[in-house]
Amino acid sequence: MILVPAGEFIMGSEEGGFDEKPPRRVYVDAFEINRYEVTQYDYAEFVRATGHRSPLSRYLKNIESFNDQNQPVVYVTWEDADAFCRWKGGRLPTEAEWEKASKGAEAAAWPWGNEPTPVFANFLGGEDQAHYTAIVGSFEQDKSPYRIYDMAGNVREWVQDWYDEHYYRHAPNRNPKGPDQGEMKTLRGGSWNDSAVSGRTSARMKMFPDYRDTTVGFRCAKSADR
Repeated sequence: MILVPAGEFIMGSEEGGFDEKPPRRVYVDAFEINRYEVTQYDYAEFVRATGHRSPLSRYLKNIESFNDQNQPVVYVTWEDADAFCRWKGGRLPTEAEWEKASKGAEAAAWPWGNEPTPVFANFLGGEDQAHYTAIVGSFEQDKSPYRIYDMAGNVREWVQDWYDEHYYRHAPNRNPKGPDQGEMKTLRGGSWNDSAVSGRTSARMKMFPDYRDTTVGFRCAKSADR
């Protein structure tokens, strides 16, 4: 895991969607987060150890494009992701943690800077020849200031928070953790089937917790030892 130091960053964006506003300065305690998205190999170990349901449908198992053990695990619900991270002794990152990990202390629109540059990440139409999910860490430019990979493209990622489109208007400025309850969970980052716009560091997406798709995966985090 990669240590992200305590400190402030700009969360949200004036140029983004209405649910990204208003941008504000947020303080986040130190935490650790996976350098890469959780892989097929990682998740298979979890399934073998716990008997948890495998996320891959019979349909997906027959598609070579999703069968490399070093590709990110996909077709996982929020509950699947949460269970895996708990098994590993961690948790899903909060929205604030995820965004800070992706952009650092600056307000960059993408992990690498302010230009969309589709070839830098695994996006739809990026001329990268990946076509579907790519082996994690394949895109050297798609890394944050903390050298955390694939936060713009490859797969969207579940985070801990319930989704509220108006949350930024009243959220605390220190360690925000999202609403106490809700109907949908938040996803962050873009995917192999999204344009570069969806991979902006402040972009937010919502889905029901039982949603699963070939564009959705996750990574884990944990609070830093004090």
